[in-house]
Amino acid sequence: MMKLDRRSVIAVAVSVSVLGGCSRSSSPPVDQSKAAVPGTASSPAQAQPVNEDAKALAGFLDRVNQYVALHMKLENTLPKLSKESTPQQVDSHQRQFAKLIQDARKDAKQGDIFTPESQAVVKKLISRIFSGPDGASLKASIMDENPGVPNLKVNARYPDEIPVSTIPPQLLQGLPKLPEEMEYRFVGNNLILMDTHAHIIADYVPNTFRQ
Repeated sequence: MMKLDRRSVIAVAVSVSVLGGCSRSSSPPVDQSKAAVPGTASSPAQAQPVNEDAKALAGFLDRVNQYVALHMKLENTLPKLSKESTPQQVDSHQRQFAKLIQDARKDAKQGDIFTPESQAVVKKLISRIFSGPDGASLKASIMDENPGVPNLKVNARYPDEIPVSTIPPQLLQGLPKLPEEMEYRFVGNNLILMDTHAHIIADYVPNTFRQ
């Protein structure tokens, strides 16, 4: 399992800080009558509370890094493209790479990377941003020429008939920062995690906002 690098850890912290509406646990007042005696172990009740949103996003980034490790391993088995490669050669290479990942992840399903816990945090992040004064225009920019597709599937190729959607910078600043091999994109109102080299959908969060 790959460890989160400093950039990813910072990204988690920034993402969690955007959740102004999320509850922030604080340590309860200490009952002096039950205070720990010096030299004795603290009870579980006195342990520092865990930020569940940060935990969910850290887990998400850990799974992304595991995917990227597989991505790099498989990509290294293919011949390298040169700067003189034709569009046809690039497309053929991309499809060969996609097939390798699809075979390696043949049992992959929605929610493997975006677990229910991380999906909930992502939806809160998006809702927080869309509830602002620019929310309507941000939604419009996402949905422009982005009608969505029925039966979106993990491991499938990003729909060729749909232009790659634009992600507003406000959203990119709020969402966890991804490795360069991956990008967030929208298909309809589904937030997908796209492998940019293989042009396939690694996972997605369904119905992230009301259209």
